Amino acid sequence: MTQEVLDFVKENDVKFIRLGFCDPFGMHKNISVMADELETAFKQGVSFDASAIKGFRDITQSDLLLFPDPATLTVLPWRPEPGRVVRFYCDVRHPDGTVFPRDSRYLLKRVIQRCESMGYVCTIGAECEFYLFKTDSQGAPTLETLDNGGYLDISPLDNGENIRREICLCLEEMGLRPESSHHEQGPGQNEIDFKFSDALSSADNFLTFKSVVKSIAARNGLFASFMPKPLMDRSGSGLHVNISLSRDGLNIFKSGEEHSKEAESFIAGVLKKTREMTLFLNPIANSYERFGKCEAPKYVSWSHQNRSQLVRIPAAAREKVRMELRSPDPSLNPYLAFALILAAGLDGIEAKLPLPPAVDVNLYNADEEALRGLEKLPATLPDALAAAADSAFVKKVIGGELLMEYVELKKAEAARFARCSDVETFYKENYLYIY
Repeated sequence: MTQEVLDFVKENDVKFIRLGFCDPFGMHKNISVMADELETAFKQGVSFDASAIKGFRDITQSDLLLFPDPATLTVLPWRPEPGRVVRFYCDVRHPDGTVFPRDSRYLLKRVIQRCESMGYVCTIGAECEFYLFKTDSQGAPTLETLDNGGYLDISPLDNGENIRREICLCLEEMGLRPESSHHEQGPGQNEIDFKFSDALSSADNFLTFKSVVKSIAARNGLFASFMPKPLMDRSGSGLHVNISLSRDGLNIFKSGEEHSKEAESFIAGVLKKTREMTLFLNPIANSYERFGKCEAPKYVSWSHQNRSQLVRIPAAAREKVRMELRSPDPSLNPYLAFALILAAGLDGIEAKLPLPPAVDVNLYNADEEALRGLEKLPATLPDALAAAADSAFVKKVIGGELLMEYVELKKAEAARFARCSDVETFYKENYLYIY
């Protein structure tokens, strides 16, 4: 495949190569090299200063290498035709070529290998929400939304239709398959869902999706925000993660009210470990403004079709039958999040965990009797830190060093948030421009 990629680059007037990767906190990073350096990059890697990447290494051992994955070749369609730009996602390694254990893409690959060794193939589809804000005369984002539309509205209430169309066409050119797009509940809020794929590709695609949305929004004089709750009195933006498993080509999540025992144990495993992995599904202080309102969950529970639950089984048929995890938000690192969710489910299968009874009520207005005994999701970033810090499960999946570093940096963030005098100003200054 490597030679085929080199031939493609030569034959299609590619001049620039972007080598992309993700830091532990979900920030998309990249280095650009000229096209004639690609063969060397495949063989020897491209060096970068890892001490400048939060959560990677200190200055005393700062060199790491990026090795492009040839299977991730993508032409960036918004760049000019002459002198094309292509992008690869990369594996991060030590100078001696060994695996860098804090590379979140590697950590997801490791869980996928475990899944396959158990005889399963995992597919993941993401439903991602985002806001479109107007910019000021200097091009800086404001909190003035593009429109005042609501759920599934059309023009003239929905002013984002043409931008969503442009995003979908761009994604399609890049090999992603958008399934649907629409205006969401909040003013200026949008959702685009793309077709499910294998877990690694789905994580790669999520990074691509965010970069495409932001690039096209900027090209239209707008700012796209994936901040979980940019407007305190409006709907938050979630990243609903849809997961299915197949064995011997058959989906183990059966249609209707019955599931296979394996599927039930998988869901039970996810429910059991949700609190411990919430720090990685909802990694910033603003994440916790979503929970318990506007169709975002608050309790560890499941049901069919019910959007007040943490896990729901949507109405679907055949290969589209799956479980939907509704707590994650778009500020996460998709590789770490998918690795933890999948590992939790596989633990459930191995332990043959029984699935607790479905909670078939609206949890937003349920009485105390219906809520009795239900475990709550962490309500704040410090709550999530406490649940993750001593988790043997999280440590097993991502490693003790990364867990310790991640927790320490997030504790510092939580401390800064606790000292702030104005919550909304803190959110705007620390999150709006980044996510």
